[in-house]
Amino acid sequence: MIIEQERDRPYRLLVSGGLFAFLAAVVMAQSGLLNFIDSVFIGVIQKHQTNFKATIMTVVSFLGSPTMDIIWILIIAFLLWGFKFKIPALWAIGTIIGGDIVATLAKDIVQRARPFGHLAADNGYSFPSGHVFGMTLVLAVLWIVVTPMIQTDWKLILTRTVMVLWLLLLAVSRIYLGAHYPSDTLGAMLLAYAWLQISEWLYLWLAPKLIKMRFLANSYY
Repeated sequence: MIIEQERDRPYRLLVSGGLFAFLAAVVMAQSGLLNFIDSVFIGVIQKHQTNFKATIMTVVSFLGSPTMDIIWILIIAFLLWGFKFKIPALWAIGTIIGGDIVATLAKDIVQRARPFGHLAADNGYSFPSGHVFGMTLVLAVLWIVVTPMIQTDWKLILTRTVMVLWLLLLAVSRIYLGAHYPSDTLGAMLLAYAWLQISEWLYLWLAPKLIKMRFLANSYY
C-alpha cells in the first residue's frame, strides 16, 4: 500500500493541528507581538522592490493559485489513473477538495483582514493563505505517491528539495505582493499538514474497500 500505517500519525495530527489552533487564536486576539514579527518579515521580503521581481512573484503566485492547484491535481490524477494508480488518483482529488473546504472554514472562523494595500484581486480573508495551503497539498501528493517511484537517490533528493524550495518561494511571493502576512503562510502549512494526516487515514480506511469495486479492481494502491 502506498500509504502505510504509522503509529505517530495521531501525534503529527495533534502537534500540527494544535500549533495551527494556537496560531489562529493568537491571530484572532490581534497579538501585538505577532503583528511585530509579521511586520519585520514583511519589511525584509518587500525591501528593494523592482518591476522584475514583481513580475516573477506574480507568475509564481499565479502558478500556485487555488485554481491552478486544482488543475495540477487533475493532471496528476489523470496520469496516475492512466498508470493504473486509480485509487491514489481519487485520493488526490479528494484530498484537495476536502482541504479547500477545511481552509475555507478556517478563513471564515478567523476572519483576518488582508494587509493594507493588497491587490483588489486578492479578496476574502487572509488567514490561512489559500495559495500556500493548496500547493502544500499538491506537493504532498507528489511527495507521497510520485517521488517514491524515483529509483536514484540523488534524483529523489533533488526533486524533493526543489519541491520544498518552490513552496517557500510561493509563500514569499504572497508576502511580497502584499496578499498575506507571513503568519498566514505558516498557518496554511500547518493546517495543510494536519489535514493531510486525516486524509492519509481516510485512504487507509477506504482503499481496501474501493479495491473490491469492479472498475478499481486492477488499481495499484
